[in-house]
Amino acid sequence: MEKGSLVKKLKRSIPFETKIQLRLTQLKFTSKQQFFKLNSKKRRIFIFLAADYGNLGDVAITYAQHKFLKQTYPDCQVIEIPISKTLQGIVQVKKIISSKDIITTVGGGNMGDLYHQIEYFRQLVIENFPKNKIISFPQTIDFSTSKEGKIKLSTAIKVYSNHKDLSLIAREQKSYDFFKKHFNNNVILLPDMVTTLDRSLPRYERNGVLICLRNDKERKLSEAQNEALVTFIKDTFSRVEFYDTHVGGQKLSMKSKLTSLFKIWDEFKQAELVITDRLHGMIFCHITNTPALVFLNNNHKIVQSFEWIKHNPRIKLVKEYRLEEIPSQINGLLKASENTKVSLLDSYKNFKTIV
Repeated sequence: MEKGSLVKKLKRSIPFETKIQLRLTQLKFTSKQQFFKLNSKKRRIFIFLAADYGNLGDVAITYAQHKFLKQTYPDCQVIEIPISKTLQGIVQVKKIISSKDIITTVGGGNMGDLYHQIEYFRQLVIENFPKNKIISFPQTIDFSTSKEGKIKLSTAIKVYSNHKDLSLIAREQKSYDFFKKHFNNNVILLPDMVTTLDRSLPRYERNGVLICLRNDKERKLSEAQNEALVTFIKDTFSRVEFYDTHVGGQKLSMKSKLTSLFKIWDEFKQAELVITDRLHGMIFCHITNTPALVFLNNNHKIVQSFEWIKHNPRIKLVKEYRLEEIPSQINGLLKASENTKVSLLDSYKNFKTIV
């Protein structure tokens, strides 16, 4: 075996956690120049794991969380630490943080062993700021029952429960119940951060269907169901567009990611109907007042989160796929009146008290 191949093989054999700890140690001695600007006169709130990649659902959560924190704590400076700079951020923030500063982690659906690398980064943040208030914004938690899943859950319980001032916010009931069962932290139930937005204005002329369906490990529709659904939509509507809430890319600039986010919201507002099985496909429809036919994914994120917006007559959740029922479901959506309650910001009115 060549030397280069042997080195690559050895690197692959090193556990992810070990590589991260080695890199973190290295940065403690080499990281000098801060990548964020500080206002020395203000208390700081840091947003760790901020999305700087192409998942527009996560970008929207980061955007909504940042906006909410600025509104809720107007005297504080809100600073995003991109997930791609998590280790560098930990090292640099530790050098300048005061006991009054607040650490937050971005909400979403990556708490568990499915996205174990992000979960490990979250735990690193919690471990490295033991004396600061930490708020984990609304998350879906989902640890598998496999041997590895149980081991990782045990680690999470130890890390979370050891922090004296950590608030865990669940974004749906099932996650809330899980938190209450396994963790001794302050546990809160609040909707996904994106539901605090109202992007219904300005109104545009609506035309055609926008299809936004998954093609990844969270997909529940079978290939045959997916094809039959798309074929029916194409045969029924003259204008059909395909759009994904994941546009790709890593280490995106603030301008780049927000441009993509605002663009997809405008695309939704110009559709007379959206077909989706993505959680934030559903939520984007809610905040833009767009009729949506929503299919389940392979976990509880959609069905549980729907409870927050089930009052919206323009969102139809399909729990059992039956192709023959889709025409009547679509007709009902197209005739539905406009939703009058878009933003769920009122759910957060007691936020300062409960955290």
